[in-house]
Amino acid sequence: MAKVSPLVALPPLVFAAMAALFYFGMFRDDPDALPSAVAGAPAPDVALTPLGDKPGFDRAALDAPGVKLVNFWASWCAPCRVEHPKLEQLAAEGLPIYGVNYKDEPDKALAFLRDLGDPYVAVGADATGRTALDWGLYGVPETYVIDGDGTVILRFAGPITESVLASTIRPAIEAASR
Repeated sequence: MAKVSPLVALPPLVFAAMAALFYFGMFRDDPDALPSAVAGAPAPDVALTPLGDKPGFDRAALDAPGVKLVNFWASWCAPCRVEHPKLEQLAAEGLPIYGVNYKDEPDKALAFLRDLGDPYVAVGADATGRTALDWGLYGVPETYVIDGDGTVILRFAGPITESVLASTIRPAIEAASR
C-alpha cells in the first residue's frame, strides 16, 4: 500500500479556514464601513495650494463655529460627478462645504467646477496627496462632517447619493449641530 503524505490534507484545511472567515465576516455590524482614524478627533491640518483664483482655506476655517463638510474630489473621478448634485443641494441649503481637489490637473479641476457648478465656499489643491494622507483618505470622493469645534463627526467614503444623504450625512450633520 502506498504511503499518503500529510500535505494532502492541507488544501481542504485551508479551504475550510477561508470559508469560516468569509462566513463570520458576513455578520460584522457594517461590512461596507471603512475604519477612520480621524472620526471623533480634531480635523487634521490642511496644506493646500490655491486652485485658480478660488478662495482657499486652512485649519482655522475648520475650527470656526458651525457645522461644515470637507469633500475630497477630482475631475477624473466618475463617482465625484455622481455626487456633485447632492453637494450643490447641501450648499444651496446653506451648509458650508470646503473642497480638496485631489491629485488633479488645475485646468481640468476648474473646468469641472465651471461645467457642473461650484458648491464650495473655499477650495484648495492637494497635488501631492499629503493632506489626503493626513486625513486617512481611501480614495475620492470622500466627505467629512465637521462640528463647530473642528471635530470630525463622520467620514464617509464614496459618492453621496440620495439614500446616503438621508441615512448617513444628514444624521451626522444633526449630531454635529448639538
